Amino acid sequence: MKKLNVNFLGIDFNNPILTSSGCFGFGLEYKDYFNPNELGGIVLKGLTLEPRTGNLGTRIAETPSGMLNCVGLENPGIDVLENEIIPNLIKQNINTKIIVNINGSTLEQYVEIAKRVNKIKEIHMVELNISCPNVKDGGMAFGANPEVAGKITKEVKKVLDKPLIVKLSPNVTNIVEIAKIVEESGADAISMINTLLGMKIDIKKGTPILGNTFGGLSGPAVRPVAVRMVYQVAQNINIPIIGMGGINSWEDAIEFIMAGATMVSIGTGIFPNPLLPLEIKEGLNNYCIENNLNNLQDIKGIAFKK
Repeated sequence: MKKLNVNFLGIDFNNPILTSSGCFGFGLEYKDYFNPNELGGIVLKGLTLEPRTGNLGTRIAETPSGMLNCVGLENPGIDVLENEIIPNLIKQNINTKIIVNINGSTLEQYVEIAKRVNKIKEIHMVELNISCPNVKDGGMAFGANPEVAGKITKEVKKVLDKPLIVKLSPNVTNIVEIAKIVEESGADAISMINTLLGMKIDIKKGTPILGNTFGGLSGPAVRPVAVRMVYQVAQNINIPIIGMGGINSWEDAIEFIMAGATMVSIGTGIFPNPLLPLEIKEGLNNYCIENNLNNLQDIKGIAFKK
């Protein structure tokens, strides 16, 4: 499937299909369904310096054409990544590209975990999640404030030799403004969008269903918003984009690429259909053949108005 080959940030990928952080575990959870090496790359579940147990109470709620989650970044911490997860991926002959998603509650935590990840040679890229709440700023997400988003990007970039992808939150007034600032601050690429903030109420009890009250909305319901944001941002920055948000078919993936994305990432859609990434991969290749494309990237951004 050479028509799907893509060079992203100087690294050659066999195809533009990634898995979204939090939806594919640490790379081996779906190996009974297919070989992870079939993917262009895998984005590991979000990591913090110390282990986190996540939020209390109900963490998942089904919604029309999607789901809400407030898992709360449950993860085993960076030590386990270094000493167990990465060695296990090597042992299992996982040779696809590996991207680590890093998180923190303060700027200092982000910088420290970035330093640790930078030393792991098996990691190809780093994804910076700026949707996390900044405990020094009253709990406001790092990515909600343009100046803070730029500062954290700049400081993390200083300690990295690996390419830096900044994951943008859609819960902002002007997504283009945030994208421009993180680009100016050193981001090598952008991934978008993260989940939309939502809520569901138990009408029998009259209380929020989720233990954290609010949660992140994902799935097909958010796709039109995600495509719109990718389309807007792609025309205003000079770094590549990983498009995500409700991709459930190869046709959905084509939309994101036509909107300006270089890569696509599959998240919630994997839950009901673990084979979805392979189905999308085959669909994209067939699309190239049927439309006489030398490479899928030939259609990137063709939806832009002339």
